[in-house]
Amino acid sequence: MPGRDWILSTVEMLQHEHLDVRAVTMGVDLSDCADRNIETLCRLVREKLGRVAGGLVQACEQVAATYGIPVVNKRLSISAASAITAGHTQDELLEFASTLDTAAEEIGIDFIGGFSAMVHKGITEADRTLIESLPAVLSQTSRVCASVNAASSRSGINMEALLLLGGVILEAAERTAEADGFACCKLCVFSNIPEDNPFMAGAYRGPGEPETVINVGVSGPGVVKRAVERLRQSGLSLTLQDIAEEIKNTSFRVTRTGELIGREVARLIGAEFGIVDLSLAPTPEVGDSVGEILQAMGIAHIGGPGSTAALALLTDAIKKGGTFASSSVGGMSGAFIPVAEDSALANAAARGTLSLEALEAMTAVCSVGLDMVALPGDLSAETLAAIAADELAIGVVNKKTTAVRLIPVPGKKAGEWAVFGGLFGQSPILDVCRDSAEEFVRLGGRIPAPLQSLVN
Repeated sequence: MPGRDWILSTVEMLQHEHLDVRAVTMGVDLSDCADRNIETLCRLVREKLGRVAGGLVQACEQVAATYGIPVVNKRLSISAASAITAGHTQDELLEFASTLDTAAEEIGIDFIGGFSAMVHKGITEADRTLIESLPAVLSQTSRVCASVNAASSRSGINMEALLLLGGVILEAAERTAEADGFACCKLCVFSNIPEDNPFMAGAYRGPGEPETVINVGVSGPGVVKRAVERLRQSGLSLTLQDIAEEIKNTSFRVTRTGELIGREVARLIGAEFGIVDLSLAPTPEVGDSVGEILQAMGIAHIGGPGSTAALALLTDAIKKGGTFASSSVGGMSGAFIPVAEDSALANAAARGTLSLEALEAMTAVCSVGLDMVALPGDLSAETLAAIAADELAIGVVNKKTTAVRLIPVPGKKAGEWAVFGGLFGQSPILDVCRDSAEEFVRLGGRIPAPLQSLVN
């Protein structure tokens, strides 16, 4: 049984330090809904989502009331849509996406992920149609999120797909120019996409998952920050190992909390429990920031010397504490650094210490990658593809998940601010090297898988 101090510290986390269950995401298999008639497909999808997920919000609210732990976001993820919609046109895919949007609204959730394609080794006609439909889909729906897996450690990097996506990202931004290219906030391009990620925009129900599954994302940047601050203010003689140990212990308690909530929601709704993803996912609110954790550890300027090492320590300690607490840790589990969604990171970008290059270095040791990065609106599709290729290469070579959410902001240049609102936050637009990578990118094909892909 946990001791009195353990219980009191957990209560303190809930009351004053932003501990919450950031997302309960229900994965739903929709493969049995596939049909060449778009009206039939949409009807079957809407009926199934209502039947199996209609009670998700009520179950989350019931568990939150029982344990006094907020469940901030209730979400759905579906099977990769390119497989479900094979043979349909772009207009029909927009109709399908609108059905998902309506179903999400009826169920009462904030986002539905899985408008996705897996193209790391090649692009089918269904994949290409889905990718080309993304500008319309993301600009004309409010809850649908999309992801494309364009690289893996087993297959390398599909440069043809990245060039196609570069143009898609630009078009999606232009279609929502009045909102600073907001449609791009709902599109994530991955290497090594996880099949059980509960966080948007990259959540989808992977092919190895159960029929219905509950995955939980627990986030507590504020909790970890306060733990580090208390330790440093204790007057003790400390080393970085002591800080790592404190983060690990905090991670343990947070993971236990998340698994409890996830298993209870799964029981109430009749789904299997999947994983708890212990990823420090910040919000624009001050005190709920990964950047502030780095500052509490002694990094004066985020993006400056020591930033990558401090982030590596943080990510490793989070993973160790989480995996000791539960045998069901999954997703990405680490630290997210979405620039626009983290006030400390956005401020560092405004000061000039957090450049695109510094950010890329930091992504080598954290979860996800170049996340919620606002860029000048006049970049070419080739430059966007090259930026994405650089980031995905980090994941491919290091056998880890990396991704990009790049937002070229129409009509704005480096140094100006992009404002997305709500949990998406705001950020200065980062400068980009203008030396063209067009010749490299347009060679096309695939960058081959690295030698370490041969692990059989």
